[in-house]
Amino acid sequence: MEFPELENLIYMDSSAEAYPVIHEIKRRRIVMRTDPGNISASINLRNGNITFLDAAGKVLLKEKPNSRIVTPGRTGEFNSLAVSQSFLTPKDEFLFGTGQFQDGYLNIRGLTRRLTQVNSQISIPMVISGKGYGILWNNYGLVDYNPSETIVELQQGEADGTSVVVDATGTAGNIRERRSFNDFSGEFEVSAGGEYSLLLDVGQSMARKHFMMIDGDTVIDVTNTWLPPTSSIIINLKAGKHKIFVSGSRGDRPSVGIRQVTDVTTFSSPVATALDYTLFAGSADEVIGTYRNLTGKVPSVPEWALGYIHCRERYNTQAELLNNSHRLLDEGYRTGIIVQDWQWWGKYGWNAMQFDEDRYPNPKAMTDELHAMDMRLMLSVWSKIDRNCEVGRDMASKGYYIEGTDWIDFFNPDAAALYWKNFSEKLLPTGIDAWWLDATEPENDDLRGRMVAGGTIPGEFYRNAYPNMVNHTVFNGLRESQPDREPIILTRSGFTGIQRYGAINWSGDVGNDWETLRRQIAGGLNLMATGQPWWTYDAGGFFRPNDQYTNADYQERMLRWLQTSVFLPFMRVHGYMSRTEPWNYSVETQKNFREQINLRYQLLNYIKECADRVSNENYTIMRPLVFDFPNDTEALKQQTQYMFGPSLLVCPVTEPGVETMRVYLPKYGPGWVFFDSYVSDYDETDEHYRKMDSETVYKGGQYVDIPVAPYRIPVFRKADQNIILSPLRPLKD
Repeated sequence: MEFPELENLIYMDSSAEAYPVIHEIKRRRIVMRTDPGNISASINLRNGNITFLDAAGKVLLKEKPNSRIVTPGRTGEFNSLAVSQSFLTPKDEFLFGTGQFQDGYLNIRGLTRRLTQVNSQISIPMVISGKGYGILWNNYGLVDYNPSETIVELQQGEADGTSVVVDATGTAGNIRERRSFNDFSGEFEVSAGGEYSLLLDVGQSMARKHFMMIDGDTVIDVTNTWLPPTSSIIINLKAGKHKIFVSGSRGDRPSVGIRQVTDVTTFSSPVATALDYTLFAGSADEVIGTYRNLTGKVPSVPEWALGYIHCRERYNTQAELLNNSHRLLDEGYRTGIIVQDWQWWGKYGWNAMQFDEDRYPNPKAMTDELHAMDMRLMLSVWSKIDRNCEVGRDMASKGYYIEGTDWIDFFNPDAAALYWKNFSEKLLPTGIDAWWLDATEPENDDLRGRMVAGGTIPGEFYRNAYPNMVNHTVFNGLRESQPDREPIILTRSGFTGIQRYGAINWSGDVGNDWETLRRQIAGGLNLMATGQPWWTYDAGGFFRPNDQYTNADYQERMLRWLQTSVFLPFMRVHGYMSRTEPWNYSVETQKNFREQINLRYQLLNYIKECADRVSNENYTIMRPLVFDFPNDTEALKQQTQYMFGPSLLVCPVTEPGVETMRVYLPKYGPGWVFFDSYVSDYDETDEHYRKMDSETVYKGGQYVDIPVAPYRIPVFRKADQNIILSPLRPLKD
């Protein structure tokens, strides 16, 4: 067969007309430039290499000579290509993007990443550079960013005999399982000393543990109920032989990829129909603006969605949800959205689009009661449907499932239409305000080795694009059915262009420790660098300790998660098998919980202004420092600091017991002042009170050591920009 005919899932229909290209032939090269001419490309006619220049003729980016690789192959019964392209990126360059990963890196120059969609990993093949450009790799399938040059297959030793019983989420609900661990080892040799990027691949669709030692030194150590199948690190190695030790779960078949870090950045795809990429020129804001003009603008967001979102796994009845909603208001916890997680379908089967009336006797009345309290309801809905329920039987009879799975084939327009028909007829009459589309990767990378689009195209061609198809169906359906309101959709995954569906991503089923908090911030910032503006995490972590309600160390961590979430695009608490309501924790924790929510609402005017700019001006509210300080090398080195809107510099606390913290204040002429705007119950007699002088102007371009209180993270404001706090409205009940 020929190459499959793939849909255009990235660019809007009007993209080609938006940026016309003018070309002329000069001696031994073709010069192409956009109109308006902010970027041009010079193509060497002898070897085909491309050099990109800005409006002033300065080189932005060069392809590495002779690095374009196009290799014919087969995928299923179709022709396909394996493609690769390398670019020259010097040592002083900073690169950001490729989506949300769990490796903890913000600057990803030289790092190896494998772009697949799995729980807690969102893959978008886009990077931006501090040197004024961005690259979008146009491929729907697996993408290797800086692919490994050498692969070391590890040998399994004897089982170490250890095992652990864990409570976990699964595609059929909560599960309890015993996990056993094995040891693996191997050896490799490098001919030259220097920095190397190592990619640990456990050899399964999901991992439970990432643990790797090189020459006896631990270089990766992350354990969680679910982890992505790969993790990466850059380390310095001496020339010669090196030993690898990996501890993994039963069923793992680990390998380690090795690549020397050089002045070369590479994109590669094993399944493609063409080698295709887009180069954007300009500042980070300009790159993201052009990207959204081409791939879709961000819809507006109502103010009620920007407040506090309360969630837990899970409410079991209508009465339980309503009782907790009333108590939240009674105890002074302002709440914009309360969330009903999975299992509301009960006896009817997974995502049957029908509430179990034994536990939810009147969903419409439940929603109305919430509205009377000025709250909204968000409902968890899946793209997976039990084949034995009424909707599932109809889907199965028409062949609308992806073969061998319970996932609906959204690449089949008829399947998507039937899904929406059931969604709109069975759920919209309840008056529910917002929708949580869970596990839209789909979970377990289930497109591999399966046919989609009604059994006509191998899933490898569309492997990373499934989340966009699900969100496209629900977003457009809501727009048509409810034209008077903007759809609010929370979803766990996304691909190039996901922002046009107004999707809010969150970081998935992560743990709660300090390092996990740090990694979420880096992951969220790199997602922002791909043009997706809406992101949050499970404040407090999804998987929590069993003694969370009495564990003081955990509550310290939980509050740091919460304090940072005030300064995320969306503020949301969630937890597995948890009662996440504040009154379940200590009195001090409750007080700070209330104060952080109040601060969010005091900032609501500022946040709404920024959110409107996202829709109207292609703005980004959660801003890696490359957006505002691209020429400040020290700013670009920061791993967790970021700008929240145009005025606030956020400095998350990601370690325990911090009383003094060193932060970097980026170069900014008017300087910085401490944002001391918390309406607080604390006073100077409190043993934990730390007073920052909010009148002192700190010079930009320096590190400062500042006192840190347990009840707030350091936040600085640009000295010449004032923020008018919103008055706290009376609570309605």
